[in-house]
Amino acid sequence: MKCLLKNALIGFFCFFLVSPVLFAAGQQDAADDELEIATVVKITGIPWFNRMEEGVKQAKSELGIDSYQIGPSDADPAQQVRMVEDLINKGVDAICITPNDANALEPAFLKAKMKGIKIITHESPDQNGKDYDVELIDNIKFGRHFWDMMVKYMGDSGQYAIFVGGLTVPLHNLWADEGLKYAKEKYPNLELITERIPCGEDQELSKQTTLELIKTYPDLKGIIGFGSLGPPGAAQALKEKGLAGKVTVVGTVLPDHAAPYLKEGSMQHGILWDPKDAGFAMTWIAKQLVEGKSIKSGMEIPGLGKVELDGDVIKVDAVIDITKDNVGSFGF
Repeated sequence: MKCLLKNALIGFFCFFLVSPVLFAAGQQDAADDELEIATVVKITGIPWFNRMEEGVKQAKSELGIDSYQIGPSDADPAQQVRMVEDLINKGVDAICITPNDANALEPAFLKAKMKGIKIITHESPDQNGKDYDVELIDNIKFGRHFWDMMVKYMGDSGQYAIFVGGLTVPLHNLWADEGLKYAKEKYPNLELITERIPCGEDQELSKQTTLELIKTYPDLKGIIGFGSLGPPGAAQALKEKGLAGKVTVVGTVLPDHAAPYLKEGSMQHGILWDPKDAGFAMTWIAKQLVEGKSIKSGMEIPGLGKVELDGDVIKVDAVIDITKDNVGSFGF
């Protein structure tokens, strides 16, 4: 009897000694099972990608996954590639990315595929090595729309310039290509004064570039800016030189950031989609793929609506026009 009691007491104490270890192990297993989806942006800390991060955080909360955003301190393709390679070595489940240089990322994407890591791109529909690209616009219509809006304010003749975030940024250059082809046919009296200028992701550089342009080309009438900091930089320069409203500025901007320039008339028109939606959509699509689900036309991304599938490009129509009259209505 004493032996049985002794064995029971030993078992009782062993249970309480071992159970915390088992509980901790169970917690670790649950953590290990949580999907890890990383978003890599072109440059961290600027308003556009700060807004995108809100969508990534929304996905983390609503989808029950470990989703987060990182990016280089400037729009450096090499830094971005290193970040992707670090994530591959870490063994994340999926990588969502807005590329600085589509070609530079191809070797890293191949490594990701070999490890079974899903790749979702944004603003890079022709990207090699991706599983899918997510676009909240029709890129051809979007690119052409900038020329239509510039002409609306400055007329269909005169000198103009184009700002892009970088000469390797896929979508900025696609929009410029499509817009130039469109303008050649529809607006033959427009004159592009120089090759597209890579300054659209740096507000101070865009300002200095505009100051140089108006000095070199006193008859400049318009600037199209791809890259959310290009149009505000141009607007700053024009205000400084007393040329607000005399040179038309249209481009991709965040409403809250662009509001002062639109209201004072140093910028005329903004065109974009909500980067928060892009951050959420990429992460949502990545989760479907990691879980083995199929992507089909007509399926619905929560809060964004139905998608159209064009090959490996997922499209959602979410373009917004921003003017001095509606700039305060968007909430971001």
